[in-house]
Amino acid sequence: MKCPFCGHGDTQVVETRISEDGDFVRRRRQCGACDKRFTTYERPEVTFPAVVKKDGRRADFDAAKVRASMALALRKRPVSIEQIDNALLRIEQKLLASGLREIESNKLGELVMRELKRLDKVAYVRFASVYRSFEDVDEFRQLLRDI
Repeated sequence: MKCPFCGHGDTQVVETRISEDGDFVRRRRQCGACDKRFTTYERPEVTFPAVVKKDGRRADFDAAKVRASMALALRKRPVSIEQIDNALLRIEQKLLASGLREIESNKLGELVMRELKRLDKVAYVRFASVYRSFEDVDEFRQLLRDI
């Protein structure tokens, strides 16, 4: 790794620590030329599938958008931030485990609805009512009967 101070290409690792949660490795390095020390972090690089929108456009998966949608459906409901984070983590894990390069937005929406159904039935109905764009009241009644 190049030294950020002098640009020299020879640096040595003098200390390595793994984070408490095991998500990254912190390394202290020392330059062989200028003797200055600096810190680097190593994290695994993961690639989520691209989301294919209804109109055919493709967008990068954005966990913040999914979290915001879930938070909106869960507004004023007795669900903690930790529960939302765990649900989002399960969605991300399913996406990574799928090995897909692309996922249709409706499939992603179904994953979100499954998690919301586990967390809070009212939030599930809120999300589904917007996500599924019901044409009439009977479709909405059917959703309610299903849960």
